[in-house]
Amino acid sequence: MMILCMGRGKIEIKRIENNTNRQVTFCKRRNGLLKKAYELSVLCEAEIALIVFSTRGRVYEYSNNNIKATIERYKKATAETSNACTTQELNAQFYQQESKKLRQQIQMMQNSNRHLVGEGLSCLNVRELKQLENRLERGISRIRSKKHEMILAETENLQKREILLEQENAFLRSKIAENERLQELSMMPAAGGQEYSAIQQYLARNMLQLNMMEGQGVSSYDPLPPHHHDKKSLELQ
Repeated sequence: MMILCMGRGKIEIKRIENNTNRQVTFCKRRNGLLKKAYELSVLCEAEIALIVFSTRGRVYEYSNNNIKATIERYKKATAETSNACTTQELNAQFYQQESKKLRQQIQMMQNSNRHLVGEGLSCLNVRELKQLENRLERGISRIRSKKHEMILAETENLQKREILLEQENAFLRSKIAENERLQELSMMPAAGGQEYSAIQQYLARNMLQLNMMEGQGVSSYDPLPPHHHDKKSLELQ
């Protein structure tokens, strides 16, 4: 029920019980509605189609264009709107399904990771536990194989380095021996003193590297006997 405020007072909007009064009101309001439709079409250049059926079944219509064309235009517009809504609904359903699949995959991966560290095993049966055990054993085997491969490669590199250092030490020892012979022959210690000192320092560094490599598990040996080192120390002093 509605109440309209008119110039002469308030009018309650409800069904008119008296048939005569209802018919008179219908005629007046119908003509006013048709007039308003005409004014709207002229003032705003709107395409309007107005159809009114009376209680007796009589039809009254107004259109500033062909009324059938306007109705067809209305059908087309509503169909396009319906199709657009349908497409949006289908897209929404698709993304919802994809989101659900991704959540399930994430949950499965999280459960699998927990199983690998020994957590959440109560939900697994004997067959699943056996499969998990085999999977872990294969993984551990691959890890050990890779570890051994890296250890062998590192050991090989250290051995090559040791050989190079030993060759350098042998060359330096020969240079030292040659320098000592020259000093003894010429009785001129200053002539080769600087070169002799540099060679001794380089040899000491190489010996330090060899000792460090021995501490890492690579075999090596001292190229000079202890008494020879004592002799060199006395000579340097």
